[in-house]
Amino acid sequence: MKTQVAKKEEVTRDWYLVDVDNKVLGRVATEIANVLRGKNKPTFTPSVDTGDFVIVVNAEKIALTGKKLSDKTYYSHSAFPGGLKEISAGKLIDKKPEELIKKAVKGMLPKNKLARHMLKKLKIYSGGAHPHAAQNPKNLNI
Repeated sequence: MKTQVAKKEEVTRDWYLVDVDNKVLGRVATEIANVLRGKNKPTFTPSVDTGDFVIVVNAEKIALTGKKLSDKTYYSHSAFPGGLKEISAGKLIDKKPEELIKKAVKGMLPKNKLARHMLKKLKIYSGGAHPHAAQNPKNLNI
């Protein structure tokens, strides 16, 4: 038997819809990262982006366990002296709930150039509506 290596031109991409209403952030992010990488397919190749598109709806209704809403802190720096900014997970959900899911999924992807291409296939929306109905997304049960 020979191992088949996927080629970039031969990859077929599906669209999946994930409703994260009252789902735990970490558990949802791991499943989304696996679909974005293509690890759910038998043609998975680590050096080729074989993943699918993922649409996430109801991002503002994501759940965090324990005291993470107040204790978990996200940092960013402007590269200028004194430019360190911090925001708690609770404030980030109120301000930009899409960013919370994006940061969680990004941390679970490999740290290379392929990860940037994989992250572009992640579409996150706060409400229940999305503009990708023409792609006929399949429901991804998590």
